[in-house]
Amino acid sequence: MKEAARGRSGLFVTFEGGEGSGKSTQARSLEKHLKTQGLPVSLTREPGGTPLGEEVRRILLDRGNAGMTPEAELFLYLASRAEHVTRVIEPRLIRGEIVISDRFGDASVAYQGGGRRLGIEFVRALNAKAVRGVKPDITFLLDLDPREGLRRLARKVGEGGCDRIESEALTFHERVREAYLGAAESEPDRFVVLDAQQSEGEIASLIAGRVDELTRDIPRGR
Repeated sequence: MKEAARGRSGLFVTFEGGEGSGKSTQARSLEKHLKTQGLPVSLTREPGGTPLGEEVRRILLDRGNAGMTPEAELFLYLASRAEHVTRVIEPRLIRGEIVISDRFGDASVAYQGGGRRLGIEFVRALNAKAVRGVKPDITFLLDLDPREGLRRLARKVGEGGCDRIESEALTFHERVREAYLGAAESEPDRFVVLDAQQSEGEIASLIAGRVDELTRDIPRGR
């Protein structure tokens, strides 16, 4: 396991991907896998993870807020993330825990930088202020054609059950995918890009194998 940053000894794992890619399922699967080994692990999500973050999540995903400006959307995500890092993620990493987050800063780069066309570097610069140096050790990007992802989503929740982000046009989701792949290309040492059309079991096995390599030095049974 590589030397921890800023005095933290834990491991920070994030899951990213477009709508319907199965990232939330895989995040839960990894949490279960690590718990069976007696490892100190916690699963969180963005937006959310704190009381403030969950309230922001409600606002962001409410279809009644369809007219929200891209800038307002970005700053709400960043506010939730800043609270999340300070209250949840960093303290647990300092204690030596494994933190799994269903989305993190790369989501803003993809969704607001790419999807909303606010600009990749612009969003990265602002996100750096919110995370205060906290960065994932490994990021699993579940890559899927947005058309398939939206079909999966429609089968799962029905057209009327989609939230504000899920309800965006296909072109928006295509820009999100492109931005995600660009981010992965720019940081190949951190990103693991997985074909989300594989079976859940195949993907879970690949993820578990990669994370097991990084957790060898973390004490078990506490």
